[in-house]
Amino acid sequence: MASKKPSEGPGLFDQLLRPTENPEEAPAPPADQPLTVAELTERIKGSLLGLGRFAVEGELTRITRAASGHVYFQLKDEKASISCIVWRGQVARATAGVKPEEGQKILVRGSLDVYAPRGGYSLIVDAMEPIGIGAQLAQLEALKAELREAGWFDRARPLPTMPRRVGIVTSRDTAALRDFLRTRSMRWPGYPVRLIHTPVQGPTAAGQIAAAIDLATGERFGGDIDVLVVTRGGGSLEDLWCFNERVVAEAIHRSPVPVISGVGHETDTTLADLVADHRAHTPTDAAQTVIPDRGERVEKLERLAGYMDRAVEERLALRVGRLEACASARVLASAGWILGDRAERLEGLLRRQRLAAGRRVEQAAAQLAASEARLERGSPRARLDLTAQRTASLAARLVRLGAGLSRGSERRLELAARGLDGISPLKVLARGYSTTAGPDGTLLRAAEDVAVGDQLETRLGLGRLRSQVTEVLGEDEA
Repeated sequence: MASKKPSEGPGLFDQLLRPTENPEEAPAPPADQPLTVAELTERIKGSLLGLGRFAVEGELTRITRAASGHVYFQLKDEKASISCIVWRGQVARATAGVKPEEGQKILVRGSLDVYAPRGGYSLIVDAMEPIGIGAQLAQLEALKAELREAGWFDRARPLPTMPRRVGIVTSRDTAALRDFLRTRSMRWPGYPVRLIHTPVQGPTAAGQIAAAIDLATGERFGGDIDVLVVTRGGGSLEDLWCFNERVVAEAIHRSPVPVISGVGHETDTTLADLVADHRAHTPTDAAQTVIPDRGERVEKLERLAGYMDRAVEERLALRVGRLEACASARVLASAGWILGDRAERLEGLLRRQRLAAGRRVEQAAAQLAASEARLERGSPRARLDLTAQRTASLAARLVRLGAGLSRGSERRLELAARGLDGISPLKVLARGYSTTAGPDGTLLRAAEDVAVGDQLETRLGLGRLRSQVTEVLGEDEA
């Protein structure tokens, strides 16, 4: 956006030094009366402030961010430059959506001010806007931030080591395609590659590149492309700008196969590079990444074939050695030896078994005889015979003892009867004594064994009495 040119008329300093037309302001001093420096500076400052707020476009240079927080820079064009200041309190608002960089084209808004001690003037900036490619860069940074937050820069699908076919999206007239095909010829001549032609520069190139990506990975070609290369050679930022468009990023992101971006030189980084699964520094690097090296593959196959031959030879030698060892073994050299040895062992085992069986039979017979003897001794018949013998012997002894005892027994029995009759309780009761039992039937021996009201039973020589205790007297009272 171009700033408005001042209207034709007197020069700036002529306007500053001429007498004011406002009757309220102080009149200009006579021409022969000199001004002080401060007075002149004050007049210049007042005139500059009178210009008000305006917009200026130019190129940023000599950007300085002071420790105080202020930002200083020069705004220049082909013929002039002006010092600019963004005060600390205005930096956040003035640079919103803009990242000031050296050489950036920009439009600033503000007003002029004079710094009296140095006699210089500066443009006090309160707003900045990118213009041209600067505006596009600002939009690109916003798009990058959006896609980064969405996770589009984090995908890195693995590349196939032996793709069936490599797709390449570029222009058939570019040096990038020639570099790619030359690298293919050096690595694997005739390796399957399909070119999807598209313009890679210009205002409509972005949409055509996106369409080419969709075509390459679609069903039209049978889906035989395993990896896709999007590439072009180097150029200016404007030349490569179509690879910074959202439509290209979306096409790369929805590709069903891994995408390698090889746009520009190593120092160039486009949005396509960031969204792709892998980034190649150049078209040649892209070809080296996806085209296998035939020489390396052949060498690897030959090396593996050598490993396999040696492994087979070693296994065969091992098997042959084992067969020879088996063939020289006695067990295979003489089958009769096997049978003869086994027959001798079987005969020996049979003899040992017969001997062991005979011993077991003899031991069992001896155990059986001993058991029969024990059973015979413990049988009921033997026990009855023994008991009968003992009974007969005891009977004879009793007969002998009875004969000896009968004569003295009668006398002893008579004396014992008399003694028993003399101490009989009935005899004692007949002499006038009695026994008294308490309520529980226990014979009483002391008065304190009963209580008033207890039922007592007294036995006499003839009959019994039942009575009730009305009074209990101790031994002293009795």
